[in-house]
Amino acid sequence: MASPGNLMEFVRRAAMVLAVAVLAGCAAAPANDPEALAEFREINDPGERVNRAIFGFNQGLDKAVIRPVTGAYRVVAPGPVRRSVHNFLENLGSPVTFFNDILQGEFKRAMTTAGRFVINSTAGLLGLFDQATPTGLERHREDFGQTLAVWGFEEGPYLMLPLLGPSNYRDAIGFVVDTLMDPLNLWTNNTGREYVAYSRTGAAGIDTRDQLWDVLDDLEKSSIDFYAAIRSLYRQRRADEIKNGAEPDADPAPGFGGDFEIADPGAKQ
Repeated sequence: MASPGNLMEFVRRAAMVLAVAVLAGCAAAPANDPEALAEFREINDPGERVNRAIFGFNQGLDKAVIRPVTGAYRVVAPGPVRRSVHNFLENLGSPVTFFNDILQGEFKRAMTTAGRFVINSTAGLLGLFDQATPTGLERHREDFGQTLAVWGFEEGPYLMLPLLGPSNYRDAIGFVVDTLMDPLNLWTNNTGREYVAYSRTGAAGIDTRDQLWDVLDDLEKSSIDFYAAIRSLYRQRRADEIKNGAEPDADPAPGFGGDFEIADPGAKQ
């Protein structure tokens, strides 16, 4: 088990690597225009030129591969099947949520996560069915990016990551830590069953694209600047998740509601 000092050193080094990766594409802050400078800081996207290029790559990959594969999945698998797949993947992620609940000092929420995992892994047939929510144990997600926020780490500049999509320095580091601490990943890496982790990653990608199917289509059609809309929506949603759904301190950005609903995979299409 890594010590807190080693973990913080890892975080600092990861931040340095990410900083070097986008340094070449960073725009300089406006020096002689207070309004432009305030907007520059509010957007928090100094690497926008590089980020837009990565976003274009992701969009091309989505249209060429991910969307067609997900579309076929939506045709072949009826809503209840897709909902069960989603439930199963969510249940697999429960240990990571539990660890981050503990790291954030949210012990009551940690017990909720543990209770959900036990109930859904047994009565829910390995998580295929959500039997915990009707008992009052509501689903929630926590990740190490949120934990870093609770610990006082700033989000850092906005990032658009290849394949993974919108992020920031803090969340990118959090993603790496979550991947390393995930019990399933540890098991697959130590038993030569990496294909299990790869299969899970592929299934999770298709499941996420399935949930976002209508949201992304509607947002792309209604947005003048799809990249900027994704950036704004991501930052709003992350702020809400860090506060555990508490009322935000400021109004949401113009053009977007405060709530971001993910489609129910089992809803009627």
